[in-house]
Amino acid sequence: MANPLIRSVEQYTRQLQGLLPRGILWRSLINSTFFAGVFNAMANEAARISQRMADLFEETDPRTASELLDELEQFAGLPDHYVTALGITQTLQERRAALHARLTATGGASRQYFIGLAATLGYSITIVEYQAFVCGISMCGWPLNPAEMRFVWRVKVPAAKLIYFRTGLSRCGERLLAIGRAEDLECVLTRLKPAQTQLIFDYTGV
Repeated sequence: MANPLIRSVEQYTRQLQGLLPRGILWRSLINSTFFAGVFNAMANEAARISQRMADLFEETDPRTASELLDELEQFAGLPDHYVTALGITQTLQERRAALHARLTATGGASRQYFIGLAATLGYSITIVEYQAFVCGISMCGWPLNPAEMRFVWRVKVPAAKLIYFRTGLSRCGERLLAIGRAEDLECVLTRLKPAQTQLIFDYTGV
């Protein structure tokens, strides 16, 4: 879909010509080589500014940011400490996903909140919460979990992280396919989990 903010050189040329006074003299001047060059120079600059305005709108969205990505990451406190500590090189898609997740996070402690947060990073996870076995409440056959297990929850990561090279979303030099562990997910959930809880990541079957 064409961006309504972007006008072509031809459109600006016609707009500039329409601003001139009417009359036989002006019609002949419009078609002269000199005025054609003046209009073309002015229209080219106007079209360039129009394109840059459209680019700015793209840069305000973390999912499409490129030129301002470094500045937006600095504003959001990215990259996370695990990225710099482990020397991880993130792809453009990973950086945009992390930035989008950070800027749109509303906070929460529910199971659905963490599942949705993982989805913004590209993961489809399931969460298992444990219950302590309590006499008079728990039923026969239930696991004999100690009281401490009520503060433990497990995140099941069903598949390895796959990042495919995509035109318009990746940069030259990135791998055609990056396969890795969900290190970004681990860092984000560990940072945001309730302080009294213990989080376990389950990669069984990956």
